[in-house]
Amino acid sequence: MCVELIEAACVNDALAEMAALFRVELRACKGIASRPNVEAGREEIQEYLAAKFPVFAAVVDGGYVGYMVCRVDGGTVWVESLFVREKYRRRGIASALHQKAEEIAASFGEDTVYNYVHPNNHGMIAFLRKRGYTVLNLIEIRKPWQGEKLTQVIRVGEHAFDY
Repeated sequence: MCVELIEAACVNDALAEMAALFRVELRACKGIASRPNVEAGREEIQEYLAAKFPVFAAVVDGGYVGYMVCRVDGGTVWVESLFVREKYRRRGIASALHQKAEEIAASFGEDTVYNYVHPNNHGMIAFLRKRGYTVLNLIEIRKPWQGEKLTQVIRVGEHAFDY
């Protein structure tokens, strides 16, 4: 299978749909069932492009099968989102996309990429571990939303957080 990575200059229907599917998967990590909102996906990608965030699409046999959005801040590269359609997973597509982020970081003289990952996104955590990423150095702490039911406790070092 030949994967072609292209830098997106505009939003198309396939890219908008993948952004919408990505958001459905993230909500599922929080136990929230939802449906893809393609228009919201289109707006999200348009906002990334307007902010000059690099957006790359993975294409196989002419079809969009994955995408990645990076944010570059003073030479530091953050992967904002990385998504591969389910039927194309475990075929090296996410690795090719993430490698592109690492190449961008290297172009700034950096040797790492920073990744936002939901703590319940076990697939992404395993993927990043396989690529040598193991350091946790950023924690988001917030008050529970009104009516939110916290069902887990996550330990980070000596601290326990409701989740």
